[in-house]
Amino acid sequence: MWKSYSAIIRHYPKIPLSKERRLISKAQKGSKKSKDELVLRHVGFLIFRIHKIAFPSLVRLFGEDLLAEAILIVYKKIESYDLNYRNKQGNPNPVKFSSYIWKRIDGFIIDSLKKELNESNFYNRYNENSLKSGDLSSMSGSREPSRFKLLTQHFTKFFMGCIKPKRFSWSII
Repeated sequence: MWKSYSAIIRHYPKIPLSKERRLISKAQKGSKKSKDELVLRHVGFLIFRIHKIAFPSLVRLFGEDLLAEAILIVYKKIESYDLNYRNKQGNPNPVKFSSYIWKRIDGFIIDSLKKELNESNFYNRYNENSLKSGDLSSMSGSREPSRFKLLTQHFTKFFMGCIKPKRFSWSII
C-alpha cells in the first residue's frame, strides 16, 4: 500500500527552510503549483507520523484514509502559517512547516483512530478477560505472533487507558 507513495517521496524530498518559506509565500498568494508542491514534499512526513502513532494493524485498516484527510489538513495549514512569526522576545523565529503542523496531524490521527475504534465496536468483540490478561493474539491477523506480542502490552495500556475512559477529550486544532 505505502510503496506507491515512495516515488512521490523520492521525487519531492525535504527542502531547506528558505525554499520552504518561499513556497509557502507563493502558495499564500494563490499559487496552486506551490501549494501542491509543498503538500507533496510533506507526504513522507505524514506517512511517518501515521506509522509512528498507529499500530501496524491500524495502519493497514485506516492508513490511507488517515493520509487522505491529513493531506487536506496540510492544505488548510498552509493558509494559516505565519511567515512573520516572532518569539516571545520579538525576534523573527522561522519555523519549519513540519514543526508547525505536527501537533495538528498527531491530534487528528489520535482522534480519528479513537472515533473509528469506538464506532466499529472494536472493544466489545473481545471479552474483558483476554484484554486484562494481555492475550490479544486473536486480533493479530497475519501479523507474526512474536512481533504482535511486543505490541500487546503497549496497545492495551495506551488505547484502553486513553480511549475507553476518554482521557483525550480534547482535539488539537
